[in-house]
Amino acid sequence: MSPNVNWEKGGGLAPAIVQHADTGEVLMLGYMNAEALRVTQNKGFVTFWSRSKGRLWTKGETSGNKLTLVSLVIDCDADAILVQANPTGPTCHTGAHSCFGETPGPDLAFIGHLQSVIDRRAEAQSENSHTAKLLSMGVLKCAQKVGEEGVEVALAAAAQSDKALLGEAADLIFHLMVTLKARNLALTDVIKVLRDRQVAERLI
Repeated sequence: MSPNVNWEKGGGLAPAIVQHADTGEVLMLGYMNAEALRVTQNKGFVTFWSRSKGRLWTKGETSGNKLTLVSLVIDCDADAILVQANPTGPTCHTGAHSCFGETPGPDLAFIGHLQSVIDRRAEAQSENSHTAKLLSMGVLKCAQKVGEEGVEVALAAAAQSDKALLGEAADLIFHLMVTLKARNLALTDVIKVLRDRQVAERLI
C-alpha cells in the first residue's frame, strides 16, 4: 500500500524515522521524496533522498549494511514516515548500532535482540553454542528443557528468593524461545495470539 504523503508541506521531502522491526529501537532519521518511497517499497531496501548528494541513496549501498523493509506508515499529519526495518550490520557510519548511539532500548526490546541471537546461532550451528546444541537435538529435547525449567520456576516461586525466581524465569523464557525456534516459530507469534485474545475480549 502506498502511503498518501503530503509532499508539499515539506517542499517535496518528508522525514523518515527508521525503527528496528524486532526491538523497536530508533536506528536513524533520513528524508524521502516520492521516488525514494517508491524505490523503498518496490525493492524492499530503505532508500532516502540524500540532501547532500542530491540523489537517491539506498542505505548500505557502499557498506553493505542495508535496511530491509518490514513495514511503513505515515503520521496523522501525513508529513512524516515511520519505517520499520531489519538492519544488516550497524546502521550508523560510525559503526554504532544506531545513529543515536548505543543507548539501550526499552527492557522488553531485549527480547527482539535475543531472538536475533537465537536465529543466528541456529544458522551457524556452532559447537560452542548452547542454543545450537539444543536445536541440533530436536524439538523433543527442547520441549523437555521447557518442562524442567517450568517446574523450577514453580518451586522457586513457592519457596525460594526473588533472585532465584528471576533466574529460573529467565531460563524458562530462553528455553521457550529456543523451543519455538525449533518449530520455526517465535515469541512474536505468541504475542500475536495474546493480542487476538485481547481484541476478542477473552483476556481480561
